[in-house]
Parts: sequence; C-alpha cells; structure tokens
Amino acid sequence: MANPTFTELLAGLTRSQHGRIEADIPEGWMQGRTTYGGLTAALCLESARTLAEGVPVRSVQVAFVGPVGGHVVISPSILRQGRSATYVNVDVVSENGIMARAIFVFGAHRDSTVRFNDLQMPEVPSPDAAPSMFGKREGGPSFFQHFDAKVAFGSLPFSSSETRDMGLWLRHRKVDEPNSPTAILALADAPPPAVMPVMTVPAPTSSMTWMAEFMSHDANHDGWYFAHQIAEAAGDGYSNQRMVLFAETGVPVMVGRQTVAMFS
Repeated sequence: MANPTFTELLAGLTRSQHGRIEADIPEGWMQGRTTYGGLTAALCLESARTLAEGVPVRSVQVAFVGPVGGHVVISPSILRQGRSATYVNVDVVSENGIMARAIFVFGAHRDSTVRFNDLQMPEVPSPDAAPSMFGKREGGPSFFQHFDAKVAFGSLPFSSSETRDMGLWLRHRKVDEPNSPTAILALADAPPPAVMPVMTVPAPTSSMTWMAEFMSHDANHDGWYFAHQIAEAAGDGYSNQRMVLFAETGVPVMVGRQTVAMFS
C-alpha cells in the first residue's frame, strides 16, 4: 500500500515471535530523510507491548540515533521483569545498523492513598473554533497529511516570534482506535519543535531524544488532543523543550521532554 493510514500501516506489519516486527516505511510517513519520529516510537511500542501484555505503558525514552527509513527490523528484549514493572528495550535496525533505541517501562496498577495533579489545561478555543495550522493549503513534512492540526495559540514556524510556547489541537485523520497508547504516542510528536516559531528563516531541526510519560489511560473521546509545548532553552545548535498532552476533556495524558538539534 503506497500511503497507508496509521491503522493500515499497523495491520500490514510483518510480525514474528517474541515481538519482532519488520516494516517498510512508506514515503507518506517520512519527515525529510527519516521516518516521522512519532511513528518510530509507536512502532517500538507496538513491538514492546507483546512482552508486557495487558500491562499499561508508563514511560518511554527514545534516542533517534540515525535516519530511519526503507526496510527496518524492530526487536524488543526484556531488561527486567518484576512483580509489577517490566522494562523493555527496543532496537530499530536498518541496513546501516541501529537507527533508534527505545526503553519502555510497563507498570501494573497499584492501589495508592496518594493522588494529586497540578497540570491544568489552558483556557483555549475548541477545535471547531481554532484555525487550521496550514489554512486552506497543504504544508509541512509528508507525515503531516495523516493528522489534523488546529492552532489554539502561538505562532507558526519561522515567524520570528517572541513567545516560545505553542498550543495545538491534534488528531489522527483516519484511525480505528484514536485513544490507544500506540496511537497517542504516534500523535504526540506531530507538532513542530517549540523553538521553530522563534527562528527567523527556514532551517531544519531534528529530534535527538524524546522522553514521554503516560499519566492517564482513561481517555475516551473522539480523538482530539491538546498539545502545549514550551521551548525552555536554546543555544549551541540545540534546544530543550517540554510538552504536556491533554485529552479533549482536559485530563492530562502525557508529559514529555525533548532535545532538538537546530541547523540555524
């Protein structure tokens, strides 16, 4: 299939024992010369979850070592399995060697007397009231055709903005299970780096590492998520940012940190 949806891509994966996956990355899921990072992470999770069946994913750490593309082999291995937590390493290998490495922590639910949440979703326009990120024209890297993006606040990339945060409504355009952890992980990396609106002229950026922590597995809605990204520092060709992903209901679903290389 030349340009599969996310659901079709997962259905077309070649799977074997112990979670091993083989995939040919379609052009429509590329981001320049590499696979869209959210898809790379999602494929790693799809592989890892077979080794921790039925246990929710709690934490993700991904190192984007090199360009992921063409035919890839994704192999998981258990680092440690305890009574409630399982640590799984996943390597993404192409003909050039390891191109990405991820570590997932799966943790079973435990009763606890401690419960609090200081993360509150900002007051923003609804997805219906927010403008499309690209207006009536198409734009962005190839993979973006698989997502809808609405600008709640902030500026577009390369607009010399003085603000360093951006709020976007996001959803998959076509997906059977929009609230599955794999679909959420694939969606969460879709926004452009928060430093890009500050940049004055078009220049490439590249994610180097991404850490994401799932906070809730109770999302149940039609697939819109709100991503709030803040660039906290930039210099020496790198930027550091944090992100909070909220369900449409306002429930925080994920927090993340990212190191981004800037070629500007």
